[in-house]
Amino acid sequence: MIAVDDGVPAPLGAHFDGRGVNFALFSEHATAVDICLFEPGERHETRTVRLPCRTDDVWHGYLRGVLPGQLYGYRVHGPWDPASGHRFNASKLVLDPYAREIRGRIRWHDALYGHRRGREDRIDRRDSAVYMPKGVVTAPEVPDLALNPVRRPLAETVVYEAHVKALTRTHPDIPEAERGTYAALAHPAIIEHLVKLGVTALELLPIQAFADDRFLVEKGLVNFWGYQPVGYFAPDPRYLGEGGLGGLKAAVRELNAAGIETWLDVVYNHTAEGDHTGPTLSFRGIDNASYYKLDPADPRRNLDCTGCGNTFDASHPRVMQLVLDSLRHWVTAYGIAGFRFDLASSLGRAPIAFTPQAAFFQAVAQDPVLARIKMVAEPWDIGEGGYQLGGYPRGWSEWNDKFRDATRGFWKGDAGTLAKVTQGLTGSREVFAPSGRSPLASVNFIASHDGYTLADTVSYEAKHNAANGEDNRDGHNHNVSRNYGVEGDTDDPAILALRARQTRNMLATVMLAQGVPMLLMGDERSRSQGGNNNAYAQDNPTSWMDWDTDPDPRLTDFVANLLALRRAQPALRRRRFFTGALIDPDEPLRDVHWLAPEGTEMEGRHWSDDGLQVFGMQIGNDGDPGDRLLMLFNAGEGACTFRLAPVIGGPWMPVFGTGAPDGALPPDGASACAAGAAVPLPGRTVLVLTAPGTEHGSRGG
Repeated sequence: MIAVDDGVPAPLGAHFDGRGVNFALFSEHATAVDICLFEPGERHETRTVRLPCRTDDVWHGYLRGVLPGQLYGYRVHGPWDPASGHRFNASKLVLDPYAREIRGRIRWHDALYGHRRGREDRIDRRDSAVYMPKGVVTAPEVPDLALNPVRRPLAETVVYEAHVKALTRTHPDIPEAERGTYAALAHPAIIEHLVKLGVTALELLPIQAFADDRFLVEKGLVNFWGYQPVGYFAPDPRYLGEGGLGGLKAAVRELNAAGIETWLDVVYNHTAEGDHTGPTLSFRGIDNASYYKLDPADPRRNLDCTGCGNTFDASHPRVMQLVLDSLRHWVTAYGIAGFRFDLASSLGRAPIAFTPQAAFFQAVAQDPVLARIKMVAEPWDIGEGGYQLGGYPRGWSEWNDKFRDATRGFWKGDAGTLAKVTQGLTGSREVFAPSGRSPLASVNFIASHDGYTLADTVSYEAKHNAANGEDNRDGHNHNVSRNYGVEGDTDDPAILALRARQTRNMLATVMLAQGVPMLLMGDERSRSQGGNNNAYAQDNPTSWMDWDTDPDPRLTDFVANLLALRRAQPALRRRRFFTGALIDPDEPLRDVHWLAPEGTEMEGRHWSDDGLQVFGMQIGNDGDPGDRLLMLFNAGEGACTFRLAPVIGGPWMPVFGTGAPDGALPPDGASACAAGAAVPLPGRTVLVLTAPGTEHGSRGG
């Protein structure tokens, strides 16, 4: 028997205490809220209860006798007044924003819309419950010390961006029933691969419950990437498998045991409800005017800073509370160690213009749980003033797309890119130092989920997105790519060899740069998407990792050896920016030397030479343990001779080069190079040399 009491207004959501469940839902403008209980397989609710109390705009009630596993949703009463931004419609069942588990998926139907489609101001009274997923009451979380994040220092972090299903769907060692699920992430075959590479953080594309856009479903496609959230506390049910929620926790535990953090790509900038013509799934029906930024000139319409129809209003205190509560939940319940924020500039709009002093950033900085978690911004949205690379506060790192474009352009042979690529190699001081941050603010990458894979960057010059069903209109046109003579696949050995070399050159540039390196899933196995640079709708081999075919089998070893070099050399993992200043006034060594191929330090004439494609970078002189490093870069087609500048001393031993399939140079095939020696440097090559470490201010032998 279910009995109803007043309950309490906090915490928000549905919480079981051993006897019953307290339900609490924020809605500032509602006039009443009903909790609807469902039984499995039933099309309509078996019981509806009016929440009896309202405290500080939180509607709450306690239902004694309700147990974990109960399916539920809300019907929220209030004004239907689109002109004022209110779109309440109690005919529509809405998901609890705090639901910690969601069962079922959206079944698209016109009844899911609060308005009559095509007549946006006219209310639609059809019941939507049968087409909606439901929240699930969960048992209280039991603390699990094995879920405590590994907490690696950011300077030691190497990020691997991956998709749960794409990474695990085809691996032959994973049982068929587990493939594509959270549990598959814990399989030894996956963990062994990540450990072999040297990865320290697995960053998962969105797994917070999300929707498949209606226009995609009608084309027979899905939103594979997951950037259409409907619930911020629940793992998406499509990846649950037989392990349920426990499968995700088990995966995080096993990754932790292997020394690998788990990060999530999170989407708090918009939701799946789209613009004012979109469906009513949760927030719109609970309190449209509170959860979304509305156009001040016409509150009927959403203010769209995201390109997805709406903008979540994190400047509203209760909405910001939801975001913070959600983030803490993923840390405490699932052991998440880092977050990458999609279109993060939207979170810093207070309320319209971006500011690094936004309340959200301040709240994160002082939160006892979140202040110790790694925070990474995608530092832009499409609103006015939305591009904010370098504009985030201390404690935040940022995806550095300028590094990506400069690196691609330099190796592609674009003029005038040398200064940009050297800026990236030093951690982009000009971008991040003004905010008081270190090189670790820069997350460096050559490819991500959004755009070409690395293999496609050297294989295509035009996007090939026809499979997305948008007549190839979607996706970026600015790809900074080159196909080296043939668009796409080829069996020409010369082109294949060149592509393999350029792939290695770009990977080396990422991993030798100051900052935090990121590798896209499959780039170590030459994964191609057939030139599709926006494969968000492709739940098929276009997106899946091919574990059976590896066109460049030595590339995985190359990445592993490159990351081993990075781990062994503290000079590649600095916490301070280079200044170019002398380390000791009485000694000629600087913290960084920029070297011209003729054996002198680079001067103004070199920096202004738009055609210069060869340079050297020498670091490791200022007392850090480890070797001194000399890195030589030749992006030109032809070989050259690089004379070692006397100022940097020697002898130098070649240890790594992109001319070797796995990067490693065997000791018996290398010879020391004295100061002033001429080093042959083939075209399109990176060569790394080391010299014994020295004490502060000493040139060494």
